[in-house]
Amino acid sequence: MPRIAGVDVPMDKPISIGLGYIYGIGDTLAMKILKDVGIDPGIRTKNLSEEQLARLNAIIDKNYAVEGALRRQIAQNIQRLKDINCYRGLRHRRGLPVRGQRTRSNARTRKGPRKTVAGKKSVKGLG
Repeated sequence: MPRIAGVDVPMDKPISIGLGYIYGIGDTLAMKILKDVGIDPGIRTKNLSEEQLARLNAIIDKNYAVEGALRRQIAQNIQRLKDINCYRGLRHRRGLPVRGQRTRSNARTRKGPRKTVAGKKSVKGLG
């Protein structure tokens, strides 16, 4: 398996699909990178020459934040939002949806499983 940007890319898939295994590279960016390098997107990863792999690695390392660097950058951005106490930072801190979604009936992914709170029984004559 060839390693591109520190990730083992599957050999039997087209290189345009294989680049998607790298965190931070999707379909559109993969096609753009392959166009810049001059590689046919349909070619299988196992058929790439060492020189083509080296050019791919060089362009990705030089021009794009991927894998660990991208994860670190995203974590730093979220931490900055938390530190300046902005609304989005508070939502991150509380584990609630950040982008304006409703939370009364949905948001189970962010909030986690329901925590049932027992209802209080009313006592007659006291209230």
